[in-house]
Amino acid sequence: MLRTLTLLAALCIVTYGCPTILTKSQWGGRAATCRTAMTTPVTYVVVHHTEGTACSTQSACTTQAKNIQNYHMNSNGWCDIGYNFLVGEDGLVYEGRGWTSVGAHAPNYNSNSIGISVFGSFMSHNPNTAAQNAVKNLISCGVTKGYIKSAYILKGHRNVTATDCPGNTFYSTITTWPRFQA
Repeated sequence: MLRTLTLLAALCIVTYGCPTILTKSQWGGRAATCRTAMTTPVTYVVVHHTEGTACSTQSACTTQAKNIQNYHMNSNGWCDIGYNFLVGEDGLVYEGRGWTSVGAHAPNYNSNSIGISVFGSFMSHNPNTAAQNAVKNLISCGVTKGYIKSAYILKGHRNVTATDCPGNTFYSTITTWPRFQA
């Protein structure tokens, strides 16, 4: 019975609701040192991979989020983590710059897109189902809440700049998702 209820709850989230989004303060992220407001709803959703270590627990993903934020702020000299959101194979979403701040993830698209990056490298395999569903549900959530246009265009990072991101296998997968355009 418990397994059936858990499955039904998961299906309801997939179909109707927003995924669990941990705020930056919940995962222990640093405050941004600057912020540029973004006009919403945005036209584009740009999918990335972090090209680092994958994570499948909240503890491991929190560590990864902190490492990425430190790299972006300390090494790149950015005022915050570059992505709007990050997603782990734990099925959770980790807030980066959020819905209403311009990201630093895709030149020429930052001010009109939400950048979503999945922790890990996906050249030869896909993120697990929990991560893929979290990305899809986050996009749906953004549309429902008015942050992403209902007629949005989904792109892989490689469609907007010279990179292999979000990895060959994951890129092939997102090309089959609704609203994808190369």
